[in-house]
Amino acid sequence: MQKKSSYSKIVAGTMTWGAWGKQFSKREMAELMQHCLEIGITTFDHADIYGDYTNEADFGKAFSESGISREKIQLISKCGIQFDAKGRQNRVKHYEYSKAYIITSVERSLRLLQTDYLDMLLLHRPSPLMHPDEIGEAITRLQKEGKLIDFGVSNFNPSQVALLEKAVPVTSNQVEFSLTQNNVMYDGTLDDCIINKRLAMSWSPLGTYFRENNTVSERITKAIEPLSVNYNCTVDQLLLAWVLKHPAQVCPVVGTTTKSRLEAAIKATEINLDLQDWFILLEASNGNEVP
Repeated sequence: MQKKSSYSKIVAGTMTWGAWGKQFSKREMAELMQHCLEIGITTFDHADIYGDYTNEADFGKAFSESGISREKIQLISKCGIQFDAKGRQNRVKHYEYSKAYIITSVERSLRLLQTDYLDMLLLHRPSPLMHPDEIGEAITRLQKEGKLIDFGVSNFNPSQVALLEKAVPVTSNQVEFSLTQNNVMYDGTLDDCIINKRLAMSWSPLGTYFRENNTVSERITKAIEPLSVNYNCTVDQLLLAWVLKHPAQVCPVVGTTTKSRLEAAIKATEINLDLQDWFILLEASNGNEVP
């Protein structure tokens, strides 16, 4: 069995590296991997569905020719979501968490990523039909065979995590968490990560700020622009610093493919956001004082 994995504070999200976004060539992917390592991003976040089930293969081909040692990186992938795509003739979008499917999915990810093991597998979204014992049997087998180190979930609430833990330890939860999407601070999800020492990861850590022009973004702009001057940093760095200040020690999954923005994300880990400034931004997002 491989040693316990250690994950970088900023995680590189690969969802838009391939068919769902930039459509990088093998050379471009390898160069971006190398750049990530040079600046301290060693963890790469995948899912079997990315690029209509093609992203892992593209990444794997680039990785195999990159010259990067497997021991220098951590590979995360997810499984469970099924939809109609080439080679997947599903009649309806659904979730699949049978023992056989989880094992087959991980073995497929290993083959496509051209690696012997995953550092972490996440169940992509909770299914009302998932059975903890069946999932536990699959994970236990994969770990015993050395194909998987850590097991976690994505988008699960605390009761759903507790259900799985009847059968298998859950070491992480990747959830949507940002200044504009902060419900996990109040529904017990991040509390659960702290209490049980789970690795908390945040997808879409910049939230909707750059995507939506509404009263929320207007309030945040009014509050955050003076702060960016005070901290001598960019707005996106402050948005990451806001996430990073939470005591759950959340690791943002950053989806940008721009090298300078990846560098900026790493520098955001050095920002010590003042307590009251953190609440100023929360008030701007929520539109009211904390109770």
